[in-house]
Amino acid sequence: MKMFIAICHLFLAALFGSVASAQPNAADTPTRYVEVNGDRIAYRSFGQGPPVVLANRMRGTLDTWDPLFLDQLAKHHTVITFDYPGIGYSSGTLPADMSMVAKFFSDFTAAIKLKRTAVLGWSWGGYMAQALLVEYPHLVSHAILLGINPPGKNQLPIQQVWLERALKPINDLGDEEILFFEPKSDASRVAARLSRDRIYARPGVVSKIPSTPEEIHLFLKVAKEFKEDEVGRREQLTRTRTPILIVCGDNDTSVPVENWYPLIGKIPRAQLIVFPESGHGPQHQHPELAAKYIADFLRYSGN
Repeated sequence: MKMFIAICHLFLAALFGSVASAQPNAADTPTRYVEVNGDRIAYRSFGQGPPVVLANRMRGTLDTWDPLFLDQLAKHHTVITFDYPGIGYSSGTLPADMSMVAKFFSDFTAAIKLKRTAVLGWSWGGYMAQALLVEYPHLVSHAILLGINPPGKNQLPIQQVWLERALKPINDLGDEEILFFEPKSDASRVAARLSRDRIYARPGVVSKIPSTPEEIHLFLKVAKEFKEDEVGRREQLTRTRTPILIVCGDNDTSVPVENWYPLIGKIPRAQLIVFPESGHGPQHQHPELAAKYIADFLRYSGN
């Protein structure tokens, strides 16, 4: 009898162990496709729990999210990443203004059967997330804004050192230290290397990154329109009741965190977290901690 029980235990351990190991993660989640307005849009979905859809930075693709950050988020949420039309694995052309980008997102979430979701926007994707907050408020349960500024006139401009690296066709580790981290910090440089190693463990990452002047110009054109804010999104943000978590580094040479300070007390349900000795990609420098903050925000902030 003891022998039989021991064998049963071994069998169950092997069974459940294999089931656990079979759970997909960021590194092995397959790319899926859905048709949106005639375009073939690429996306990936894994994890379990309430959905959170991640909108990427300028020139970012499905492959350029840090997989450790995604895996941490997926412990408590269904994580969905996608490529904009004409970017990465998706066909089509990038929409011409931010309202059109927001409309695309609304159509994309409808195509994958999502009626309401948390939205996480990093950098350029954070512009889109803010457009969603004022143009499609019924769609957004929570908004997480990573490494981004509000629309309209901001006091501190983007620094030339960031632009010089951001517009290069291909970025190396030295570029990424300046673009997404804090190069004056030894710890941040180490985190940059570790994050890059995790990202580039997937084959073919560079081949999908937009690198032509024409592709980059499309991103910049949409960003310029958003910043000029002729439609008044900045003022409309102060009226939103959607819970918002803003996550920034203290040395972001692209979108300085200080530009949020005049608005923080005016957006009713906005919270701000600032990572020290960090730059434009705090979630890649601190993937576990950033994911925990986000998961706690989504769990406890209501909707």
